[in-house]
Amino acid sequence: MLRNYKENRCYIVAEIGGNFTNFAQAKKLIDEAYDCGVDAVKLQTYRADTISSKNAIFDMENTGVISQYDLFKKYEIDKELHERVFDYIESKELDWFSTPSHSTDVDMLDELRVPAYKIGSDDAINLPFLKYVAKKNKPIILATGMCTLQEIRESVSTILGEGNDQLILLHAITAYPTHSKDVNLLAIKTMINEFPGIDIGYSDHTIGTNACICAAVMGARVVEKHFTYDKSAEGPDHILSASPKEMKEIVDKIREFEIMCGNGIKKPALGEKVTRVNNRKSIVASIDIRKGEVLTENNVSIKRPGSGIEPKFYEQIIGKKVNVDISKDQVLDWCDFN
Repeated sequence: MLRNYKENRCYIVAEIGGNFTNFAQAKKLIDEAYDCGVDAVKLQTYRADTISSKNAIFDMENTGVISQYDLFKKYEIDKELHERVFDYIESKELDWFSTPSHSTDVDMLDELRVPAYKIGSDDAINLPFLKYVAKKNKPIILATGMCTLQEIRESVSTILGEGNDQLILLHAITAYPTHSKDVNLLAIKTMINEFPGIDIGYSDHTIGTNACICAAVMGARVVEKHFTYDKSAEGPDHILSASPKEMKEIVDKIREFEIMCGNGIKKPALGEKVTRVNNRKSIVASIDIRKGEVLTENNVSIKRPGSGIEPKFYEQIIGKKVNVDISKDQVLDWCDFN
């Protein structure tokens, strides 16, 4: 289970996979992520030999045209490093999990007692793989980049069909980096409506913080963002990763938004206790009124403060005879007239 996953609170994940190759780098990332206030730190688990053929290439803005196999080979990490990194994340009381890319990755993570699996968009429609992961009966966070809605339906059906209903879906765009015109955050609303009962989130590949914050506002229950200690460091993901300053902004803005949401009950706020009196209006004397005179439109008006008779009773008090002297601008009271 994901201990930091809570109701009415966006779950914020710092993705560090691909941004480190040794424990010292991973430790630095985890320390920085912890200071930012994230809920979880995520890795990527793959081996070049099982994720890619030697003929596959990347042709993306952040990589140029390069061999996928060679890049994966450079950044793959072994079981021992996984375990050290997971133990350190655990010591920070953050959630931890990873994205496997092959059944052997799933088994290794299972041996390391991973509490959940993230499935990347590249495997979103890999139904045999989804079945294999679902059978582990652990929470699955499924990214849906490159997917049509029908393809997501098939993937959801496949996972649920294995008896695993511990599912979270993430809207994502598999473009590195993703530009604003392609983000399509309204897809979050579409997925919320299409899959009632399944939490919907967002996996971000834009540069900057706006998309993550806006996704939370639109109802994303999970926000995942690549995270780095140095955006200029070697590696394809650093440029689109959040710096510590940016991640802190994401966390702080989302938490502030959650506070602002309140409980949805329309009633005066605690901070309106004074202004409700001072800034509303009452029926007041527009001139000095002597005892025995009748209230008319010529001697009363509606002004601040709101400590007296409410304006909605204006017509009701017209024609009443006052039983005390009332000074100009004095707020009328029900005991002032018969």
